[in-house]
Amino acid sequence: MSSASASQPMPSVAIITLGCAKNEVDSERMRARIVAAGMHLLGVEEHPDFVIINTCAFITEATEESVNTIIELADLPEVVSGRCRLMVAGCLPARYGAELAAELPEVTAFVPVEDEPDIADIILAAFSATIPALNTNTVDKTSSTLDATLCDLQPLLDVGRLPESERPWAYLKIAEGCSRHCSYCTIPKIRGPYRSVGLKELLAEADALVACGARELVLIAQDTGLWRDGGLDLSDLLEQLAKRFPDVWLRVLYLQPSAISDRLLKTMLAYPNICRYLDIPLQHASARILKDMNRSGSSQEFLQLLQTIRSALPDVVLRTTVMTGFPGETRQESQELSRFIMEAGFDYVGVFAYSTEQGTIAGERTDQVPVRTRRARAQRLRDIADQIGFDKAEQSIGKQFEVLVTEYEDGLPIGRTQGQAPEADGVVHLDRGIPGERLIVQITESICYDLEARVAE
Repeated sequence: MSSASASQPMPSVAIITLGCAKNEVDSERMRARIVAAGMHLLGVEEHPDFVIINTCAFITEATEESVNTIIELADLPEVVSGRCRLMVAGCLPARYGAELAAELPEVTAFVPVEDEPDIADIILAAFSATIPALNTNTVDKTSSTLDATLCDLQPLLDVGRLPESERPWAYLKIAEGCSRHCSYCTIPKIRGPYRSVGLKELLAEADALVACGARELVLIAQDTGLWRDGGLDLSDLLEQLAKRFPDVWLRVLYLQPSAISDRLLKTMLAYPNICRYLDIPLQHASARILKDMNRSGSSQEFLQLLQTIRSALPDVVLRTTVMTGFPGETRQESQELSRFIMEAGFDYVGVFAYSTEQGTIAGERTDQVPVRTRRARAQRLRDIADQIGFDKAEQSIGKQFEVLVTEYEDGLPIGRTQGQAPEADGVVHLDRGIPGERLIVQITESICYDLEARVAE
């Protein structure tokens, strides 16, 4: 990594993260590279020299949010005057590349996912070319907030991560990219083929996360079940982590149905710190629609899988993601998906109306379902899923659970059970507790997906 000369002032940088948990990890890596190069981190409101927008472009709605954020920031007085420069990183430049320069001339540099490891050099090159115009007078006041805590975060800096805020849980990204090529999906084009992170690297990163206060590690990837390192698979990884960190919760997200084996379920059962929680994105229940998606399965196969999971893990909490309005989806197939959701009894269901995406096989089909119909079908599915989920939450009243206290909200502590994933499911509102504590609580009330509880004496 190159660095500026000792006499040259160093720029200040703010990062805004849009999109998924994987983007959050990418932003943490960029933050670490920026600090390692001697630069300073600020909030956008603190008038930095550069603002990096780490974008999402998975679907049209996410792309629009990314573009709108860029346009909004481009109107800031500091950007208009040239005292602050915008950079756009992540999925948007990875997906649209050179097209963006003509459309968004306000942006100094576009940094696709594969170029993010070079972010420090890219910033310094732009800074060297524009020092007279930038906010170099702000640099001296940037170090007080961050430098006071850098010693506590040194283990994370050593493995190339720097979180934006303190919290007692962390994402552990175990792989990058995807090789499934679902007919509606842009991820393989944006992030490339599937690549597992090696076991040694993951253990070192997990050591650092735990050393810096993580009481829960959330394993993520586009497809966590495909993780491999030599002859080791996801079950081996979970077992090694569970033994290494017996007091840390482990949670697995984005697990495709084909990866759920008897061995994986036995591993989850054997270690109480592996959360009894499975996130299985099924996408649909119609065998024909799934085939058109370049996926596999059927409603009956999925119901059998859920029965197998619940037999092995009776207290398991299940989440899925489904899509309705896929090209060619008939009313009957939409109703089949609704019946499946009613019968399957998931605790949480993420429902999406299909988004027609440029450059995908599904997006080129001529039998697109009208947008109004897609949205209506999605709302019906949400209503069904919510009724089931709310009823399940209500059934928790009077029961005791272990809760990880995660933060304060309006001055009061909130937390999560093993059955509640961060930034996705409900939370537990507590009468007392400190972030990082694990407490046994009794549920006293449910409000939609959220729970209220008092600490058990």
